[in-house]
Amino acid sequence: MSEPTAVLLIGITGSGKTHLAQALADHGLVRLSVDEEIHRLHGRYGVDYPEHGYFEREAPAVETVRAQLTEHLLVGHSVVLDHGLWRRSDRDEWKKTVRAAGGRPLIVYLPASKEELLRRLAARNQRQDANALAVTPEALDDFFARFEPPADDEDATEYHGDVDAVYSMTQ
Repeated sequence: MSEPTAVLLIGITGSGKTHLAQALADHGLVRLSVDEEIHRLHGRYGVDYPEHGYFEREAPAVETVRAQLTEHLLVGHSVVLDHGLWRRSDRDEWKKTVRAAGGRPLIVYLPASKEELLRRLAARNQRQDANALAVTPEALDDFFARFEPPADDEDATEYHGDVDAVYSMTQ
């Protein structure tokens, strides 16, 4: 059996991570979502709890998802992590987790301009589901200030809409 792949997505809120992760799940990868775990436990960001309360809710959800990722990789299932991985240090930790579980990390970056994200978020903010975080333009500015795009030495693949190209890299 070949080593399972963990697709680790890099992108700001609204960049298309969930759309890509769902498409890869349709191809047979196991999709793991930190946002859905937080929603299951606490409700909607900025609606059922304040924006400033996100990080205290995120940490335990990340550890739950990390354990699930490890379990899937250990039994040979390829996975896609639906989580933004904004900081290089976070990406490095997830890559270590993947390798420790016998998997191969595949880093995929979803670049998006602020204008495009504002357009997408305006539509998404009207929804009520787990992946519809209510994001204000001010919050998006904060997100950009904290986001670290992947460096050249991270070997990230840029995603521009070709799901099959990403899927083929997991085989």
